[in-house]
Amino acid sequence: MPALLPDLRRALLQLPQKEKDQLLARLVAQDAVLAEQLAYRLLGGPDALETRRAALRTLVDDPVRGFHQTPNDLLVVLRQVQARLAYHVRITDDAFGEAELSWRLLANVFQHQAAAVARLHGPTQPLLQHLARRAQEALRLTRKLHEDYHLELAPAATQVLGVLWQSGAAPLARELGLPRAWGPA
Repeated sequence: MPALLPDLRRALLQLPQKEKDQLLARLVAQDAVLAEQLAYRLLGGPDALETRRAALRTLVDDPVRGFHQTPNDLLVVLRQVQARLAYHVRITDDAFGEAELSWRLLANVFQHQAAAVARLHGPTQPLLQHLARRAQEALRLTRKLHEDYHLELAPAATQVLGVLWQSGAAPLARELGLPRAWGPA
């Protein structure tokens, strides 16, 4: 995003307050993400983050339970859910929620779609590659968090890494250098 010219910045700051308020309202209305970020920060209240996380937990739990015609159908659903998680983080800057929900999504896939992730072969390869990369990303996100959060996320991380190594994604996990169990590294 280009910076304002110093002269323009001074001129804007010298505008009457009413004009500045009108300009600000028009600019915020043009950017949907900024509008939602401001609504979250200014109007959300103390329980807004937990309410959003709870809605995302439901979203993470539901779609992977159903029957999917092909592994690619499941992959499409996973990508849609992960896009929602990324949007949540963009709005709230919720790093812990991103890590927690990522582990939860991976655990749900391995639990509810065991047949789809059991073997590495042509049709399942894109799905298993995606799961291995998401596990790697979840590890990276978790390690960036404060150590106190590591204790909370360690059981989910250990469980997901264990089933990842027992699934058809094991060769892909080895290729990515993923550990077999959680460790802060």
